[in-house]
Amino acid sequence: MNYGHPLTFGALVASSAGTPVEAADLARHAEELGYDLVAVEDRPDEPGLLDAWTVLGWVAGRTGRVRLAPAALTVPLRDPAVLARAAASLDLLSDGRLELALGWSGDQDAIEAMGGRRTEPDQAVAALDEAIDIVRGVLDAGEPRPLRHLGAHYRIPQAQRGPLPAHRIPIWLDGDQSPMLRLAGRKADGWAATLTAFRPGEYAAANKIIDEAALGAGREPAEIRRLLHITADHTVPELLALVLEAGVSTFIVPADDTATLDRFARDVMPALREAVARELPAAPTAVFRPAAVRAKRRPGIDYDNVPPSLAERAVEPGDLDYARVRSTYMRGGAPGLVLRARSTAEVVDALAFVRAHPGLPFSVRSAGHGISGRSTNDGGLVLSVAAMNTIEVLDEQRRLIRVGPGARWSEVADALRPYGWALSSGDYGGVGVGGLATAGGVGWLARKHGLTIDHLRAVEIVLADGSVVRAAEDENPELFWAVRGAGANFGVVTSFDFEVDEVGEVGWAQFVVGADDPADLLVRWGAAIEAAPRDLSGQLIMGRPRPGQPGVAQLMAMVDNDDPQTIIDQLTPVASAGPLYQQNVVLAPYAAVLARAGDGYHQAEGEPVSRSGLIEHLTPEFAAAAAALIASGAIHWFQIRTVGGAVADVPADATAYGYRSANFSVVVMGSSKRRLDPLWDALAAHFDGLYLSFESDQRPERLADAFPPRTLERLRELKRRYDPQHLFRDNFPIRTTLETR
Repeated sequence: MNYGHPLTFGALVASSAGTPVEAADLARHAEELGYDLVAVEDRPDEPGLLDAWTVLGWVAGRTGRVRLAPAALTVPLRDPAVLARAAASLDLLSDGRLELALGWSGDQDAIEAMGGRRTEPDQAVAALDEAIDIVRGVLDAGEPRPLRHLGAHYRIPQAQRGPLPAHRIPIWLDGDQSPMLRLAGRKADGWAATLTAFRPGEYAAANKIIDEAALGAGREPAEIRRLLHITADHTVPELLALVLEAGVSTFIVPADDTATLDRFARDVMPALREAVARELPAAPTAVFRPAAVRAKRRPGIDYDNVPPSLAERAVEPGDLDYARVRSTYMRGGAPGLVLRARSTAEVVDALAFVRAHPGLPFSVRSAGHGISGRSTNDGGLVLSVAAMNTIEVLDEQRRLIRVGPGARWSEVADALRPYGWALSSGDYGGVGVGGLATAGGVGWLARKHGLTIDHLRAVEIVLADGSVVRAAEDENPELFWAVRGAGANFGVVTSFDFEVDEVGEVGWAQFVVGADDPADLLVRWGAAIEAAPRDLSGQLIMGRPRPGQPGVAQLMAMVDNDDPQTIIDQLTPVASAGPLYQQNVVLAPYAAVLARAGDGYHQAEGEPVSRSGLIEHLTPEFAAAAAALIASGAIHWFQIRTVGGAVADVPADATAYGYRSANFSVVVMGSSKRRLDPLWDALAAHFDGLYLSFESDQRPERLADAFPPRTLERLRELKRRYDPQHLFRDNFPIRTTLETR
């Protein structure tokens, strides 16, 4: 009998192991010897012993690889909702190494004396059943509603969930009575028992009870890992029989002293691993999805045939990690499957899986920060390249670097800072490289150093048919042209080669100015920007009017110069565009400005409604129309970023990014497409082009707004060549004809 779990070994640290320091020393020694798990014994009914949960936290801080578990927590003394929050915290602190073992054993008199509830044996399993539901419910922090549980043994009107642990914490049950075995089969991830508690034949009978209960609950028996506490004097043949005949995959020995650990690690562990590999050479390492997870699968997806290279890290709607990957910064999502690639080969495997599902939505994601929100969907497939985040210097003399698509721009800035380099790369460090570096890259250094794509020298890209090619000026030049401005339409870029700039400390300014007359402010600010030296780039943000309060605008600017007087001279005209209410100007590294990015996962809800336009000048006519839009209340915020300068130095047909003569990029965000579209369309006459990353409008005519006619025709021809089946169709797709959807 084999359940497909890898063979692992654990060390049991007794609560009586002197002090927490001694317990941690034993645990660390076990880790060094190659043990896979350290369990800490919980004996709260015996006076004078250390608290297992406290010891476990100390052990977690002194180890770095082994999995951690209490063995086993006495549930009557642990409120399950409180335990779940503590478990989530410890799992995060230990980087996803925690497992929970629960039991109901112990001296009832002692438990009652310690404040626990006396529970008769026939009620214990029912109470433990409820406790498991509560623990799992609180750990399910992706569920937005508070947990409510009104059971016979626990009554929780409302409990806040979370935090979301680092991984789905497995729950074992510890016990050998039939009701406990049936509960393990129905709900547990593992069953732990002590070998000395069984007479010959009883362990096999217990296994049978678990398997039958699992099948009765719609589960596979292989979902339940079998863990066995043994003494360190068992021989390899004895343990091999338990693996082959009883399905045991984890053996736990008492860590009474280092000599015991040493002897078992030296004499038993390697020999048993070798014997198991010899007897079960083709045994797969299973990727188990519990029945509760499988029940949430979306139709039309062949979950059972996810490529092996991606299966272990794939995320389904029922997985705990789903909360981390379902949505993006601006868009709530509910994809049917998220494939998380770590290499170019895995991207190839993922695209093969996508091609086998031609009718499903398909999104590609680097960091999921795009305002358009197109890196998630409903019921479809998402390919995440967030794990492909390497940053390396290829040629220090040429300032040539190679960056993975999943790196975030704050990480790139930090890596370049020691060299005195920087790369103009948007305005927020949390944005991923992949999306921005294929759309354009309007950033704090744009007027002096151009767009991010203007520094791109080569890419490795996986095309729709799965082929991997390099694109540069001297290799696949047409594809390289298209990638710089419309890259999401042609493949998944798996590495970018950039030539970066020498950038020292910069002037970073934040101003709040009066905006009671928004039109006048826009004209004055626009004129100041156009007159400013190229050292200066920036942006302006205004929100909807606030009843009874004065209008204000936030101005931000960066001056690529480290001379304080030069910085002040260049900022003064910009700050004078309106009455100055607040100012903050610092001299700082470029990386410090981008370091404002947070590390949490996205939890957006709903659908973003954003509109984008490129414009050469902020004329009084445009300013008046924009002021009317702001006053309408139909938008959340109105923002203008500076382009022009070095951006306009690049010939208009050199890349797929069109309309380089624009000095400004305008974007608005609202909540209602119905309200926003008529107002925005009234501004259309003022714009020449738009910026793809800030546009969520999927109307076909916006394609013609995004690209000049000759550029669009060239892109359509390349789309026919590189992606004739429109595999890449979810992120501002290039349609080969206007009728193609």
